[in-house]
Amino acid sequence: MTNNFLEKVIHLNAAYAQIVDEKLWDQWVNLFTDECVYKIQPRENFERGFPLCTLSLLSKGMLKDRAYGIKETLFHDPYYQRHIIGLPLIHKVENNIIYCESNYSVFRTKLSEETTVFNVGRYIDELAILEDGNIKIQSRICVYDSEMIPNSLIYPI
Repeated sequence: MTNNFLEKVIHLNAAYAQIVDEKLWDQWVNLFTDECVYKIQPRENFERGFPLCTLSLLSKGMLKDRAYGIKETLFHDPYYQRHIIGLPLIHKVENNIIYCESNYSVFRTKLSEETTVFNVGRYIDELAILEDGNIKIQSRICVYDSEMIPNSLIYPI
């Protein structure tokens, strides 16, 4: 794998973390291709090949709907989140798609409370290489390790 692809994936993941942590939902949507998949799935279901996901968005339109819902219709206790994304492991580059995965951890801080570990897992990504050389997320499956997650999954992982 060339260093160029590695640098692009690292940059994309850093931008993703900043955008989600700063709650810039329209920019989050724009990190994805028009034909995209975004899923949050427990490890057990993923490893067994079960399709059940905690969240499954199967198009950019569905991402836009989720972003609108977060901004305009969902009411919840406010909190901050902070993503830490590990270095990506690029498995292969084929047909203008980068197949890679990265470990992640998400910390959550509610007002007047201590910071807690919210979610830990790995991103399994298919990243499209665009004609201009930039990359966008074509598929991101967030496979989280815990069988339990807090009762509210508001923001993307």
